[in-house]
Amino acid sequence: MHAETFETRDISKIAGNASDQVKTVVSNMSRYYLPRRNVNTTGLTFGAHIVKRIQVTEVSVLPKAEEPLKTEGRVVCELTVEEDMLNGGGTIHGGCSAFLIDICSSMSITMLRLATSDQDEFSVSQSLNMVYHSPAGLGDRIRLVNTTLTIGGRVLSARTEIWNVTHHRLVSSGVHIKMKPSAGPTKASL
Repeated sequence: MHAETFETRDISKIAGNASDQVKTVVSNMSRYYLPRRNVNTTGLTFGAHIVKRIQVTEVSVLPKAEEPLKTEGRVVCELTVEEDMLNGGGTIHGGCSAFLIDICSSMSITMLRLATSDQDEFSVSQSLNMVYHSPAGLGDRIRLVNTTLTIGGRVLSARTEIWNVTHHRLVSSGVHIKMKPSAGPTKASL
């Protein structure tokens, strides 16, 4: 057994029009970090300490501005930049920004799938394209605005912007493409 467990979070302060059930699933970030296979591990998975500090502030299903007959998922999260997120220069590490975009953009995809089809299928990253705009330093509050782009039969995508709430500027942005995983390899018979 491993040290991580699901956390129950208070959803009463989460804005947005998604159901309480969807808000509960999305705000329980720990579910994205539990191994999906049987492993004997001690300690936490990569980034678990950072994930536990993320606060979900909005979960919404909205009409897509460019195509009103379609919907998009929006999940907004916030956290404060702490020591374990910094590079040697004292600002948020680019790898940490990419990690946050990977996880939080996935939340918007999961949310829209749950809200529109009541399904939460596992998917894997295919690509993550990043742009770094400005730094965020120790103690700065950051906001991650995550919006779905497409939810297809096999390919899913979302975009994320990380905003520095403290200094009112864009820190980084990314587009995350995900896909349903291929079936595992079959065992060759000898």
